[in-house]
Amino acid sequence: MTNPLLSDWNTPFSLAPFDAISDDDFAPALDEALAAHNAEIDSIAANPEPPNFANTIEAMEAAGEGLDKVLSVFFTIAGADSNPAREALQRDFSPKLAAHFSAISSNKALFRRVAAVWDARDSADLTEEQQRVLMLTHRGFVRAGASLKGQDDARMQAIMGRLAELGTAFTQNLLSDERDWFMPLQEDDLEGLPAFVVDAARAAGAEKNAGGPVVTLSRSLIVPFLQFSPRRDLREAAFNAWAARGANDGETDNRAITAEILALRAERATLLGYDSFADYKLETEMAGTPAAVRDLLMAVWEPAKARAEADAKILTDMMHADGVNGDLAPWDWRYYAEKRRKAEHDLDEAALKPYLQLDRMIEASFACANRLFNLEFKALDVPLYHDDCRAWEVTRDGKHVAVFIGDYFARGSKRSGAWCSAMRSQAKFPQEQTPVVINVCNFAKGDPALLSYDDARTLFHEFGHALHQMLSNVTYDSISGTSVARDFVELPSQLYEHWLEVPEVLAEFATHAETGEAMPQDMLDKVLGAANFDMGFQTVEYVASALVDLAFHEGAAPSDTMAKQAEVLEELGMPSAITMRHATPQFAHVFSGDGYSAAYYSYMWSEVMDADAFEAFEEAGSAFDPATAKSLEENILSTGGSVEAEDLYKRFRGRLPGVEALLKGRGLAA
Repeated sequence: MTNPLLSDWNTPFSLAPFDAISDDDFAPALDEALAAHNAEIDSIAANPEPPNFANTIEAMEAAGEGLDKVLSVFFTIAGADSNPAREALQRDFSPKLAAHFSAISSNKALFRRVAAVWDARDSADLTEEQQRVLMLTHRGFVRAGASLKGQDDARMQAIMGRLAELGTAFTQNLLSDERDWFMPLQEDDLEGLPAFVVDAARAAGAEKNAGGPVVTLSRSLIVPFLQFSPRRDLREAAFNAWAARGANDGETDNRAITAEILALRAERATLLGYDSFADYKLETEMAGTPAAVRDLLMAVWEPAKARAEADAKILTDMMHADGVNGDLAPWDWRYYAEKRRKAEHDLDEAALKPYLQLDRMIEASFACANRLFNLEFKALDVPLYHDDCRAWEVTRDGKHVAVFIGDYFARGSKRSGAWCSAMRSQAKFPQEQTPVVINVCNFAKGDPALLSYDDARTLFHEFGHALHQMLSNVTYDSISGTSVARDFVELPSQLYEHWLEVPEVLAEFATHAETGEAMPQDMLDKVLGAANFDMGFQTVEYVASALVDLAFHEGAAPSDTMAKQAEVLEELGMPSAITMRHATPQFAHVFSGDGYSAAYYSYMWSEVMDADAFEAFEEAGSAFDPATAKSLEENILSTGGSVEAEDLYKRFRGRLPGVEALLKGRGLAA
């Protein structure tokens, strides 16, 4: 029987035939796809013709199509719908894939051809995009260790293989802790909780077969529980379990893994001739150096900390007024902040939530994309990997642009957080292909599903990433969509969040789940007026995480990552009632892979730009100004990594922004 992963996909839009794929198909498909890719690479490396862009760089771009198909399906479901079989496959695949790609990057014959094309670049008749792809390819080989020889070469390959194993183990340990822990609630434990939290707790209990409502470690449930439960003892138990993910001793403990990862990264940087892993990592980012990152973070830290400390005094007074003595604790902050928000802004999230229906917020994100970029969305009836998923065809002026898949609900088989990925990227070479883009979130189920304002912002954020993929218009897959500098990739996503706060968008799409009535104007005013509420807390928990990440990678690798984390936080004067957004044992951005290692700051670097970029629309007089939207698409969303990020931003805005726009946007400006 033919393996569906290796067959031509004669399906609508050549989507993966999820209904025909079983877990048993993955291992043989991967082995065959790896062998085919190896044969393609060997053929390129052994080509007797003199190396040129077409027979070397473009040949590499065209290679590996079968492998891409297998991996796109596997990693999509491994992250969003895992099971023991898929977790075992991932543990097996990670070192195989690391060895495979390390072997390519250390292939001396292949690198000689790439280097020859690079050396002859000035005399070659290449387009600007081809010159960019050549530079990135050559730089990628060098940074992967292609110039290393002998023992150094072998050691680099061993390091990359071990890092792949450790990243997979970190992810699976965290998923296990998040999946296995829950706290049963008695009926009287539900007192004081809004209906939407009770409904979510009952739904979680049903999924866990717990015989009643439970609190889980899904952010969409535990955060509102911490906001609304008047039971301090239950808040403390839930918070401590949430904070202990990845640090519970036993087989799922991540602390030793983080130390080994950091040591291997430091060794990798040394082999490549860098002073630290941060120096290595930041060389290709907009920031450029660890010093530049630290300057940005510290410029934000001080005003954020001052705001948080002032807020802590107010919340402590509120707690004491409730008859609770002692210091404000991390499990108290959200509860009293919610009470304060209700008192100061007369904004009750329990009253707000019915106006933020998931389906209407999806409509809102689509409608904004239509007004800005003339995109149309039509629901598709196609097999997907889980019943929760849904799909849409994206068109413009009747022409197919992309397929968009949304997987919105939390479940035990899905890792936490929210993300966007492309199961197929846009490209024109070796043939025209349109993107298949997926947004994965972890919202609480309900009938209808209701979002918090933060959830709605997450939906818009991930859809901003999706637009970056869908509107891509480049020739080569390797520079398509979000294949840009890490501290630029968050610009489109964070910028798109701004459209959720456009009054006319909320007025049209924030309609009550039961009555269908639009959000009242006074509530809308309160929502927008409270946009920066508790921003000291939000900024401190984020910047602390970014500074710990930077410290981990700047100098010698710490042998005890928890001691290093504590040292950094003490030096910063971290407020005692606030914790890092992601403590080290659960810091998946940094330890599940290299993506955000030494680069968690990038959200804030991008925010400096997104605050300034939205001002371009405000200066034009409308959040939907056609000329500004066209410039945004032409200069940023469609260009992928075809041009340096700094140059792209300057084309759009005429200059680079300063940190003032960010401080103003967060309400932290003096």
